[in-house]
Amino acid sequence: MSSSHRSHLARVLAALAVLTVGAAGLTACVSRESASSSSEAPALVSTDDLAAVTLDVGDQKGGTEALLRASGELDGTPYDVAFSTFTSGPPQVEAATAGQIDFAVTGNTPPLFGVAANARIKIVSAYANDASGDQILVPPASTATTFADLRGKKIAVGKGSSAHGHVLLQLQKAGLTEDDVELVFLQPADASTAFASGNVDAWAIWDPYTAIAQVQNGSKTLITAEGTANGYGFGIASQQALDDPATNTALQDFVVRLAKASAWADANPAEWAGAYSAAVGIDPKAGELAQGRSQRPAIALDNSVIESEQTLFDVFADSGAIPAGNPVADFVDTRYNDAIADATVATN
Repeated sequence: MSSSHRSHLARVLAALAVLTVGAAGLTACVSRESASSSSEAPALVSTDDLAAVTLDVGDQKGGTEALLRASGELDGTPYDVAFSTFTSGPPQVEAATAGQIDFAVTGNTPPLFGVAANARIKIVSAYANDASGDQILVPPASTATTFADLRGKKIAVGKGSSAHGHVLLQLQKAGLTEDDVELVFLQPADASTAFASGNVDAWAIWDPYTAIAQVQNGSKTLITAEGTANGYGFGIASQQALDDPATNTALQDFVVRLAKASAWADANPAEWAGAYSAAVGIDPKAGELAQGRSQRPAIALDNSVIESEQTLFDVFADSGAIPAGNPVADFVDTRYNDAIADATVATN
């Protein structure tokens, strides 16, 4: 790839600014007060009582707000919604713990670092994906054909990200350990530069970065997370918001609207890909590729989902990235399951 193309790609990635901070930062910033005690959900209030509510929602560029606006599901809310843009999931967990936001959607990993840090949050909704957009890329000229071929090689990855979990799972699957590879912890923009310049041999990354690298420089897929990582996304809510009757009622309505918006995107892939590409500011071809495989419909927050997250938590704990001990189930609240299920059935 030419230097001008590398420069352009770096600018695109920097503009996205979807950085992933490490687990240590999250653990240091959130309250150590235990969140494992589950409080009873307050009774829902009437719609008329929501006029004074402002729901504070953490977002990432091209995420929740873009999806809700494109689908029309943000129209006519009986409460106000204020979106705050974050660089990644971990600071959203921090903000929710501090009561600065009421809700945010993250990938499968940030809530786990919240669990390890006793964050004052609960996982309240779940979204499925086959994880095919979470990939380990190699340069076009690479001769590697299996993950085991990366033994002794450098892999760029964001520390504490879903890609970090993917690498740990692939190591486990291949019978290797972290000592068999060199993990180079870099954020996406820096990882892209290192990857394009040959300073690392592979890049563990997620969409839309995966799609951008494939479309703009022909990066090859060595392996995807499909069948290895769970690919889930999660809605996390602050305990403070869940304990307030009016905010809790608004949150139930909001997660229902989000479930409907996800169903709309699944049914209207071309329209959503166009809106997504415009919101994020990337090549429409990359946006179409990313959203063609990275839709996340709402699913039940059931035992199988929780157990899958516990497995991932244990992988991180075994690696020494986070302390073991806290059950993921203690940080799950299923109060919105029935409302989301009803909305999903109605949409379908």
